[in-house]
Amino acid sequence: MKKILLTGGAGYIGSHIAVELLQSNYEVVIVDNFSTSKPSIINNIKLITGKDLALVKGDVRDFSLMNDIFSKNDFYAVIHLAGYKAVAESVQNPINYYDNNLISTISLLKAMKDSDCRKIIFSSSATVYGEPKDLPLIESSQTLPVNPYGRTKLAIENILKDVERSDNSWRIVSLRYFNPVASHPSGLINEDSLGAPNNLFPILLKVAKGELDCIQIFGNDYPTKDGTAKRDYIHIKDLSCGHLAALEKIENIGYDVFNIGTGKSHSVLEVLNEFENALGKSLNKKIAPRREGDAIEYLADVSYAKKILGFQTTKTLKDMCQDAVRHIK
Repeated sequence: MKKILLTGGAGYIGSHIAVELLQSNYEVVIVDNFSTSKPSIINNIKLITGKDLALVKGDVRDFSLMNDIFSKNDFYAVIHLAGYKAVAESVQNPINYYDNNLISTISLLKAMKDSDCRKIIFSSSATVYGEPKDLPLIESSQTLPVNPYGRTKLAIENILKDVERSDNSWRIVSLRYFNPVASHPSGLINEDSLGAPNNLFPILLKVAKGELDCIQIFGNDYPTKDGTAKRDYIHIKDLSCGHLAALEKIENIGYDVFNIGTGKSHSVLEVLNEFENALGKSLNKKIAPRREGDAIEYLADVSYAKKILGFQTTKTLKDMCQDAVRHIK
């Protein structure tokens, strides 16, 4: 049985990937410092899968800890998700973002090299593209991130590319996520965020639960059909399956990067309407000014991931909304 190290595996994305890995008969070791997640999520992963996993509580920046983990385990590959991810917070605290996201990656890579584990899938982001000039975005589109979060993701991609160039025994995949949303159908792991939510679905959830008064729609004067901005939303299960597809093909890859989206975009109002349908009630909402730096639309060209990884999504916006509200109904 192949053993996978999942850094940041207790987070929203990591916990869903852990479920898919365990259900696909991989062995899983999670390392997480629980700075943005709850320890209870580990038991929920076990409940969903009926399988056990190993947990190491700690910070990936701690090189001695990482060396110890690798000395005790024979890993087939690493899925690297540990990192801060809030755009607004990265603008306010860029030093924290560069320190956490870059140092954790360097620490991890050093430990991997020392233990001769040379396969890694990196959790990147569509934010590396910055303000899109042409749509849909392809992997060779210009990368010009407009915030520190996006710049850390692009910097890590460049580090990984240089590592593989220096030693072609490495097998490295960067997955550029678009907008992961929804939850596991069980409701045991979900998209609730610790602290103030920044993305649309966590905000919708908090309004639905009465934790926020209303949804602010940032701008209704965009050049779209209904005036609101559009994004390529991807169900978390589809996103998780994208990692399994990458794992299955990684032996044949030196370094490569893939968009992980649906190839379809939905406006804020489209999402809101579908979410309210799934919830069975209307939510308070108000129009607010556009947020600085918000793009009109993000849309992935997903043909390369389909061609090389054999990956394509199956979930619709209706599926996303129904699974998002399942644990609060």
